[in-house]
Amino acid sequence: MANGQQKAQENLETFEVWKATQTDDDFTQIIFRGSLSRVEIAKSIGCGKSALNQNPALKAALIQLEDDLRDRGVLPPLTEPAKSDPFKLKHYDNTSNQTKLNSIRVSKLEVENIELKAKVKELENKLERFGELNETLSDMGFMPR
Repeated sequence: MANGQQKAQENLETFEVWKATQTDDDFTQIIFRGSLSRVEIAKSIGCGKSALNQNPALKAALIQLEDDLRDRGVLPPLTEPAKSDPFKLKHYDNTSNQTKLNSIRVSKLEVENIELKAKVKELENKLERFGELNETLSDMGFMPR
């Protein structure tokens, strides 16, 4: 059984053989969104699509192939943002889910807080009104015992 480095080297060699057997028309048939379809390449060389991204030598060879195809006019040219940072990756934010849950929780608590403040104000008004009535009845001597 081959270890990871041997498998990576085998995938690179298989890619190089596959690349040598393809014509510009063959490459044209697997263009997807301005690049070569990684799925089709992986199927053709018999490896997983992840190998095209995780194997640095294979990834570099694929990018070099695409650059050569762009120079020959087989692939469309890169846009300016793609030229400036071709390996721009989105950083995974492991706190995004917790942040979202906290945001929802905060908004619910704010609504509840507003409702409770309104209820407190209403009860304070009632207490003030009944406090005055209680004083009046007490002054008149009508306090129940």
